[in-house]
Amino acid sequence: MNSPLRPTLSSIVPESAPFTAEQRVWLNGFFAGLLDGDATALSPQEASALMPGVQVGGAADEDDGAPWHDQTMPLPERMKLAEGRPLPRRMMAAMGQQDCGQCGYDCKDYANALFTKSEQRLNLCVPGGKETARMLKALHAEIGSAPSPASAKAPDTAPALAEKPTAPAGTSRDNPAVATFVSRARLNKPGSAKETWHIEFDLAESSLDYAVGDSFGLFPVNDPGLVESVLKALDAPADFPIGGRTLREVLTDGVALSPAPDMLFQLYSYITGGERRKKAKALGAGEDPDGDAASLDVLAAIEKFPGVRPDPEAFIEALDPLQPRLYSISSSPKVHKGRVSLTVDAVRYDIGKRQRLGVASTFLAGRVEPGDKMRVYVQKAHGFGLPADPNVPIIMVGPGTGIAPFRAFLHERMATKAPGRNWLFFGHQKRDFDFFYEDELTGMKETGVLMRLSLAWSRDNDEKFYVQDRMLQVGRELWAWIAEGAHVYVCGDAQRMAKDVERALIDITAAHGARSTNEAVAFVNEMKKNGRYQTDVY
Repeated sequence: MNSPLRPTLSSIVPESAPFTAEQRVWLNGFFAGLLDGDATALSPQEASALMPGVQVGGAADEDDGAPWHDQTMPLPERMKLAEGRPLPRRMMAAMGQQDCGQCGYDCKDYANALFTKSEQRLNLCVPGGKETARMLKALHAEIGSAPSPASAKAPDTAPALAEKPTAPAGTSRDNPAVATFVSRARLNKPGSAKETWHIEFDLAESSLDYAVGDSFGLFPVNDPGLVESVLKALDAPADFPIGGRTLREVLTDGVALSPAPDMLFQLYSYITGGERRKKAKALGAGEDPDGDAASLDVLAAIEKFPGVRPDPEAFIEALDPLQPRLYSISSSPKVHKGRVSLTVDAVRYDIGKRQRLGVASTFLAGRVEPGDKMRVYVQKAHGFGLPADPNVPIIMVGPGTGIAPFRAFLHERMATKAPGRNWLFFGHQKRDFDFFYEDELTGMKETGVLMRLSLAWSRDNDEKFYVQDRMLQVGRELWAWIAEGAHVYVCGDAQRMAKDVERALIDITAAHGARSTNEAVAFVNEMKKNGRYQTDVY
């Protein structure tokens, strides 16, 4: 018996549609499966008869908000919770975080693209790194030699699929545009333990369009000092030809130099012997024979096998491509027409006697010069943006560089004269050194654009104090805003801050919303489903 909430099979694709009877049966079954969240409404026998050789159902399985979506959960735990799921969902569980966009997809679409073999690259998940790449490789092997929906030849009665159009320049990582670097300004005052920069690009040459909440993708280049060190360690000529380019050029902007990929250790296992071969094989299999695998970048990997000199071309083939990096946009096109700004922490840290550098962050912080051109693109936000109704109040929680999209939100609301109230929670280490955009924010507070500005400084006193602590302090007022329909936004660190903020929101809901803890959890989850609780975390 058909559910009253679901169309009957025959009503999904009308008989007037330009398909044969067999095509309508197949399409009705496929769409009915999507609506139900099942693999398909057709039996396996019916599906096989209509689409011989095609696996039906795995890729269509709907995402259901399962707990393995938590990117802070260790990968083995995520995979354990995903056991028994269709293969695309297990691939999704292996992703480093949900919907960051660095791979050019959202996580669900990337998993489905791998499953259907329309995407062959298993190493696009930048946040997941080697751990995710290894798991995806193992899961991908489960597909085996059986035809996938993308590669199987459908019978003549199956409807033809239109070829996907090429995206305009600048709207995807695979077809970037060009932007001009304009300027950088240090946001921390002297004495800060951090190095954070306000970065600006001119988009006039690209005519790129973006909305607040979107991210900006850019293709960095490796540190020249690191490139020279790799060349020296390889003992290879810098002008060695690699596919029409020189070895130095490819090392500069073509391949990633951190971390060392499994393929590099596999290469070393082929060209050396004895204990070194055993060690290289172990590292290539994801083992850690010396307890230092996590710290091995490409230079450290070369130095781990002194005297072993791989052919430069084979060496390059063993490395991962240099991936673009994404940053939350901190400007509004309504205020800064033709410009885009970013808020970037420069990443520098020491391992042993050598300093390691964040590839894109230190490039933006010092190596790129005003007037330089860069390949860039806009990554559209996945469910992270201002409410459609400008009257809706918003609560924004963005410590550190997490303030970036909320600066954009505030500029947008100011430019459009949106009447909705705005409340920002911002924090960092020390007020005197790390109050980003202080003049702007205090000015917005004075003019009423910001109705509330709540601050938290973690290193100003003996006891650390964070944005979630400030939220709990003003919980009654915060709940009043939520009860009146406010949308809540969180941006920043996914590992600790975002989870602590959500826990604080649950506690506030329970304490001031007269709910049990379980009811408060359900309320916050409902906010997520309704788009009233949105996160941009990394």
